[in-house]
Amino acid sequence: MNAREQEAVLTIALLAAFADGAKDDREREEIKRIADSLAGEAGAPQLAQLYQSVLLKRVNVSQAATALSDPTHRQLAYEMAVCVCDADAVASPAEQKFLQELRVALSLDAQQAQAVDNEAAALADAPLPNVPVAVPAAAATSTAQPAGGAVRQATMSDAELDKYILNHSIVNGAIELLPQSLATMAIIPLQIKLVYRIGQAYGVQLDKGHIREFLATAGVGLTSQYVEQFGRKLLGGLLGSVAGGLGRGLGRATAGAALSFATTYALGQLAKRYYAGGRQMNTALIQQTYQSLLGQAKQIQGQYSSEIQHKANTLDAGQVLSMVKNA
Repeated sequence: MNAREQEAVLTIALLAAFADGAKDDREREEIKRIADSLAGEAGAPQLAQLYQSVLLKRVNVSQAATALSDPTHRQLAYEMAVCVCDADAVASPAEQKFLQELRVALSLDAQQAQAVDNEAAALADAPLPNVPVAVPAAAATSTAQPAGGAVRQATMSDAELDKYILNHSIVNGAIELLPQSLATMAIIPLQIKLVYRIGQAYGVQLDKGHIREFLATAGVGLTSQYVEQFGRKLLGGLLGSVAGGLGRGLGRATAGAALSFATTYALGQLAKRYYAGGRQMNTALIQQTYQSLLGQAKQIQGQYSSEIQHKANTLDAGQVLSMVKNA
């Protein structure tokens, strides 16, 4: 893609991010931060200006679509938009209307677009495993105790929980190295499943609504996370090397992989402390703890870069979908 085409695809991703008109201030600020951050990278479009143009409605779908003549680029733009719209659940009516307008503006094949919609919806709506876990009286006791909170007993030891969190972090880092846009959409469902399993280990049965709110409280944006991941892939020349669906591939999007690893690791460790302490942490402490853990995760990520790349080499469509959809 040339710079103008990159700008068009990123504009469409930003339009998708605000399509429902319901983004709260936290998410808006996070998307702005991402736009400012990516704009500072060499060769990047003027994302800060793009953000303002989208927010102030100076640009629309039709205008952005006219810059994309290559069918592969049009398909990629649509996949990115679908993933962004489905980030925080299956697309709302307002988002569905936006995607319909986008399909027309991009002159996409209806059947091909529907296949993208179906796969993205399946990932976004994948159910959590409904397998209650009883906490035995003799269960291992976690030492992850936040200030002022009583330690709860878990069905796994600290070492087992840490290994579980690390494995999920490596997998999410590896997924970020895949070139397919829909592959990136597996990351948040896997983060949700991670938090679910940690809560379950402490005898807490969660639903997706609670987990999404937990992520948002910590500062883990759902829509903004996808915008950043897609932006890094696009600017790194990785996205679009294989069009459509999930599959195999490996690129040099190391910054995106590091981000996915660190975010997942910090989130898992935060959940461990939160549920070990009986959910007594207030909003300020949740955010402070997450930021501290995120800093630690970024420092250790390099130790696992070879494992992340090795995992990316072995991932295929069946494995990624199975991890999201199966217990």
